[in-house]
Amino acid sequence: MPRASNHLIGLLNFLTFLLSVPILGGGIWLSSRANNTDCLRFLQWPLIIIGISIMVISLAGFAGACYRNTFLMLLYLWVMFFIILALIGFIIFAYAVTDKGSGRPVMNRVYKDYYLEDYSGWLEHRVTEYWGKISSCIRDSKVCAKMGRNIGGVPESADLFSLRKLSPIESGCCKPPTECGYVYGNETIWNPGGGVASANSDCTMWSNDQGQLCYSCNSCKAGVLASLRRSWRKVSVINIAILIILAIIYVVALAAYRNDRRSDNDEPSGETRMEKLEPGRIHL
Repeated sequence: MPRASNHLIGLLNFLTFLLSVPILGGGIWLSSRANNTDCLRFLQWPLIIIGISIMVISLAGFAGACYRNTFLMLLYLWVMFFIILALIGFIIFAYAVTDKGSGRPVMNRVYKDYYLEDYSGWLEHRVTEYWGKISSCIRDSKVCAKMGRNIGGVPESADLFSLRKLSPIESGCCKPPTECGYVYGNETIWNPGGGVASANSDCTMWSNDQGQLCYSCNSCKAGVLASLRRSWRKVSVINIAILIILAIIYVVALAAYRNDRRSDNDEPSGETRMEKLEPGRIHL
């Protein structure tokens, strides 16, 4: 029986090791977006740390099961308990800081416009606080320069541009808000129109200078927040599924460990309390 319990615990630790891979992968994916798209280098680290911790502690638990090392098994159970709590906390935090905000539909456009007042809370304050570095990152990523399209050697028309599904950062940083009434020249060239003046301060922030565009606009900050919200929600959905599986594996591993301890204490699985109280009783 102890051998079977150890085999089960070893298998569960192997499964736990495999589950650490998508968690670590989610952190690395967020890290790649932090370097190229979202430009906020903070959000990926909790996931990467949790993923590496699960990977290391599952190996310790696997070694403990193979060599019947009580210390390693207890270490695995205790550390995994706190890792599960940390993952729960991360998921709750991720949903709490991304609970507000989304793009606003624009009439006769496929893309959406983004407004900073639609967002609030910790994430909005952090983006605003580090906006100098974030805007430089977006500028260096050339995301706006990559928007250009030529059809038959001719730049894309305004009608075709209105049918594009722009990313939040492309919509918020690479063009002026639609309400400003600018006239389309190309993807990143917009000229003042003769419409009604808007009270939106971003209208005066826009510049056709390709090094400026709308990088100082509130709409650009809102675009970054919308992109972060989308990224975090995608990762959180995966983390919830992994959390459920991890919790089930942890409960089974705990039960197997307790059963193994009972066997080591010469307490057969089917032994009753009366049999322990009458050690001289003859068993047939």
